[in-house]
Amino acid sequence: MPNEIKNFELPKLPYAKNALAPHISENTINFHYGKHHQAYVTNLNNLITGTDFAGKSLEEIIKISAADKTKAGIFNNAAQVWNHTFYWHSMKPNGGGKPGDEILKKIETDFGSYENFVAEFKQAGATQFGSGWAWLVLDSGKLKVTKTGNAETPLTSANKPLMTMDVWEHAYYLDYQNARPTYIDTFLNHLVNWDFVAENLKQ
Repeated sequence: MPNEIKNFELPKLPYAKNALAPHISENTINFHYGKHHQAYVTNLNNLITGTDFAGKSLEEIIKISAADKTKAGIFNNAAQVWNHTFYWHSMKPNGGGKPGDEILKKIETDFGSYENFVAEFKQAGATQFGSGWAWLVLDSGKLKVTKTGNAETPLTSANKPLMTMDVWEHAYYLDYQNARPTYIDTFLNHLVNWDFVAENLKQ
């Protein structure tokens, strides 16, 4: 069938499932990526089959469904597919700590210091009530920390996402239980993929 519309598939991880250990265990990846992320992909495919959304890009689906409250189910699953894919790329083995000179200068210019950025990012992650995300975004040429609840994403705003940290409990509970602040510290000190941030800044 030449006009057959392909379903979305679970994107491949940019590293092995055990590559972020001991900071994020293979056990967490198996559940978070293999079960939760996969479920969003499966649900999205089921929801858009036979609709006007079939055949559209993930970004198009997110932006169109965000403007229509009757399409909340489609938005939630599409945005979570995108957010999670972006999250996996926001981390790398042996990541974290201060970034290279170019990013560091930008952070110091826009936040006053790297320490100020860290404080703001920690605050965003720790104070996101319930489930959600902490983001580093570009807003009118300036770096900014934001947070979103549930499946919300900067894609529906004028902000350009540069990296994100998942603060849904399934992102950290198997490894850190209820200690979200410890997970946030670990993300910043050992996991952030500053190369990914740099690539997003250049685009």
